Order: sequence, then C-alpha cells, then structure tokens
Amino acid sequence: MPLNVEDKKAIVADVGAQLAGAQTVVLAEYRGIPVEQLTKLRASARDQGVYLRVLKNTLARRAAQGTQFEPLADSMVGPLIYGISADPIASAKVLQNFAKTQDMLVIKAGLYNGKLLDVAGVKSLASIPSRDELLSQLLGVMLAPVSAMARVLGAVAAQKAAGAPAPVAAPVAEVVAAPAEVVAEVVAETAAPEASAEPAAADPEAKETPAAE
Repeated sequence: MPLNVEDKKAIVADVGAQLAGAQTVVLAEYRGIPVEQLTKLRASARDQGVYLRVLKNTLARRAAQGTQFEPLADSMVGPLIYGISADPIASAKVLQNFAKTQDMLVIKAGLYNGKLLDVAGVKSLASIPSRDELLSQLLGVMLAPVSAMARVLGAVAAQKAAGAPAPVAAPVAEVVAAPAEVVAEVVAETAAPEASAEPAAADPEAKETPAAE
C-alpha cells in the first residue's frame, strides 16, 4: 500500500529522531530472506537496543540530511535494512552476526563517529567486545587472585590437618594484595562508561513487514 504524504513525514521524523541520538548506522542489503528470519533478526536487534527498519531509501536520505550520517546517502541504493544504535558497536554486531548465518543479508556500508565504513570496517567494528563482555573479562581478572588465595588457604589447612609444617605465608600476602589493585582498576575503568552510557534506541515497529516502505 503506497504511503501518503503524512505517512512519509512521520517516518522521516521517526528515523530522524533515532539518528539524532545514534553513534552508528549500518546498511545491509536483503533479498529473499524469509519473514520468520527477519522476525528473528528484529528480536535480536531489540534485545541489543538497536533500531532496525526496512526503509525506502529516499525517506532515509531525507532523514539523514543535515546529520552526521548524511555521507551515507551514496550507499543508500537497493533494498536495504537500516540498523541504528546509540551504542557504538551494537548495530554492526547485530547485523554482522546475522549475516554469518544468513548469506542473503549482505553488509553494504556503515558510519561511526563521523567516519564512513566499508564492509571490512563494519566487520572490524562488530568484532570489538561489547561493554558487557569487557566487564565480564574484568570481573574474571578480579576473581582470579581470590581463587588463588583460596587454593593457598586450602593447602595450609590440609597440611595442618596432616601435621606437616604450614607453607610460607608470603604467597598468601601476595595473593591478598592483588584483589585491591584489580578492584581499583575496575572502578577506574568502569566509572566512565557508567557515566557516559546513552539511552538505548527505541524498539523497531513490531508489526512492520519486510517490504520497503
């Protein structure tokens, strides 16, 4: 069903609002992807705070006009699905991960922090660990000394129970000192992301059809 003037204005306003708060936009061409697969892609995008929408390119160009994403206009050709995210890597990660399992989705271009990205650039951006992944890695580093300390204390208890001399206390002191240093690093490195976290992009329209609007 053709869009009337008011519908087009509403779409441009909606996409423009998403672009105003975005750091990254990724364009991907889709041809022949089953509706159920697109539904899964939309669900994945929603979970990651990515605004995902099939758009008529003329409307997308109009929405991007005057924004940092205007340079993407030349890449807005063909049947495209747009991934827009306030998180710098979320849209690239969602679309690239889907493209790995669905070869009918082809990454075309992207833009991050004012810089145009080719296919290789989008893939590189998608390969960066997310904030949650980085925090998980930091937590692992923080807990490692605690585990080592537990092993040393366990060995001390076992040796005392067997009547053997207790091991030298120095390793325990070293292990105990380590968590405080790691905790300081974790606090320093996570404070900034917490303060600068931007609100997640709005959910894509649940009843949207895969056909371009």
